[in-house]
Amino acid sequence: MTVARTWAVALVGVDGAVVEVEADLSKQTPEFRIIGLADRALAEAVQRVHNACENSLLPLPRRRLTVNLSPASLPKQGSSFDVAIAIAALATETSMDAASVAATAHIGELGLDGRLRPVPGVLPAVLAAAREGIQRVVVPHANAAEAALVEGIEVLGAVCLAEVARWHGADVEVPDLAPVPGRGADRRDDDPVDLSDIVGQREAVEALIVAASGGHHLMMSGPPGAGKTMLARRLPGILPPLDDRAALTAASIRSLGGEPVEVLSRTPPFEAPHHGASVAALVGGGSRGVRPGAIARASEGVLFLDEAGEFPGAVLDALRQPLESGSIEIHRVGHRTTFPARFQLVLATNPCPCGNYGVRGAVCSCPPMAIRRYLGRVSGPLLDRIDIELAMTRVTVAHVDTPTRAVSTAQARERVASARERAAYRLRDTPWRVNAHVPGEWLRRGPHAPDPATRRPLDEALHRGTLTLRGFDRVLRVAHSIADLEGASRLALEHVGRALYLKKGLTA
Repeated sequence: MTVARTWAVALVGVDGAVVEVEADLSKQTPEFRIIGLADRALAEAVQRVHNACENSLLPLPRRRLTVNLSPASLPKQGSSFDVAIAIAALATETSMDAASVAATAHIGELGLDGRLRPVPGVLPAVLAAAREGIQRVVVPHANAAEAALVEGIEVLGAVCLAEVARWHGADVEVPDLAPVPGRGADRRDDDPVDLSDIVGQREAVEALIVAASGGHHLMMSGPPGAGKTMLARRLPGILPPLDDRAALTAASIRSLGGEPVEVLSRTPPFEAPHHGASVAALVGGGSRGVRPGAIARASEGVLFLDEAGEFPGAVLDALRQPLESGSIEIHRVGHRTTFPARFQLVLATNPCPCGNYGVRGAVCSCPPMAIRRYLGRVSGPLLDRIDIELAMTRVTVAHVDTPTRAVSTAQARERVASARERAAYRLRDTPWRVNAHVPGEWLRRGPHAPDPATRRPLDEALHRGTLTLRGFDRVLRVAHSIADLEGASRLALEHVGRALYLKKGLTA
């Protein structure tokens, strides 16, 4: 045959688009050309494919070979098209099963010796292929476990190009080559942490449970040593385990970031970028391929910004749009990439640069201008998007010496799960399942809207200007979470009062 077809996948964020790879052989001046809006890395595939085929004893035809990547209007990036280009090119002259080649998606980079090298983004690429009805996929050996996480698709984890060609019926000897190893798993802190480790901060622990019950954003302000970081790191442990959709989304984002993915983790992700991180590190981007930033990596989990007052104001303000929309858009010339950004934000900040402002028995050495500048980093519009603002103090000797019954992670997780079940039942006829996702209009006018007497404290705070309408809605969401934790069927005045106190320190 002179025209051969197979499939590859172009990734745009976590979404993949199936690309038809056509190879045509014509009787013209010998040349190997790739067309179809390929970037520089993809254009260099010509030399990689040529050398890999020669070293696999599968020489390319010595005529004009044109490879078209369709649709041509879709931008295509990276080296993951190498294997598809090589197989399509070889199939124009080498004896292969045309039906097998045309029914298979090929993903992977080629080394000059013909071995398949692992690439990032295999999981979302295979998911995209499966959605388009492709039932067989070839991936590098190091990515085989990741591809196998997608159900209902046949996976060949190939070591070299010759192995792929023989799988399609070519008469070729497969050399005995060691597979290219993948990137090793990053070492993570596996030390178990439990909520019962928190000493003396009973009110803060309860606020953390409320935040977990409704998926609310939380800000903790207090001096160093009050336990803010300890609390934040224990939040993922009390959240419900991820369902299949959320686990696949989180794993796909990790795959796009180049992390090895071998199992679907059910633990919500936890991202804690350093306060020196740039806007691009938080949002995502890149000059060649768009990579997910900390916001996207925290999707379906927790984004923790410790020392929030040390972050540049522009970095913090970059959170405002994803907090509202649940997604982050990155615009580049010619295309737009969208990543999911449905996360819980946890901010921790000191009351001043030295941390001693307002602390009993401590001396603050910060000038007033420095304190105002420090606290001003967290802008008003960002604070308006925070559901719970928690002021914390240092633990005293009385808390250390007096034995109290601490709440364990297991107990808190059980309470959170029960509260979320009640919320899901109340929202069963709506598209939402978590209180934090319910729009304000439905909260104020829907079937579970509070009566005038119950919402009186909110109306008064709105009238005084201490609360915006967005803050009004957020207090209502927190009030529903408090009611769910208590097993109440409807909002009561005490639920609204408690939620208002958690938001602004105001009482009913």
